[in-house]
Amino acid sequence: MYDRILVATDGSETARVAVDHAIDLAAVHDAALHALYVLHLRPSLEPNLELLYDQLEALGEEATAQVAENAAQQGVEVVEAMANGTPHRQILDYVDEHDVDLVVLGTHGRTGLEHALVGSVAERVVRLSPVPVLTVRHPASDE
Repeated sequence: MYDRILVATDGSETARVAVDHAIDLAAVHDAALHALYVLHLRPSLEPNLELLYDQLEALGEEATAQVAENAAQQGVEVVEAMANGTPHRQILDYVDEHDVDLVVLGTHGRTGLEHALVGSVAERVVRLSPVPVLTVRHPASDE
């Protein structure tokens, strides 16, 4: 049913719960798992911003490497990727460019004013994705 599954990660605990679901699905369907980290920062000539960009890039490499390490325990190979730009747009572009069959995303479960002000990458991907999207809430967000 699924040949290529994309899990977007930011390295957070909520993303790790989504990663676990994505790994399980990839194992069951013998699917390739793609782990994507999106930087939402434009590097500039300003030294401090360049340093921040480098730090975020290192966090992204660590987050996708963690997905690969966890997936290897179940015999699932991972394609690690990073992109820079608006998160929901980069996720959707990756879906198109890599013929992804399913997207798995963590959601922070924001509601009310916080949701209206901050928005939701997961919500935008759900609305705009040409393929199914599985959103996974962190169990603690039910409290």
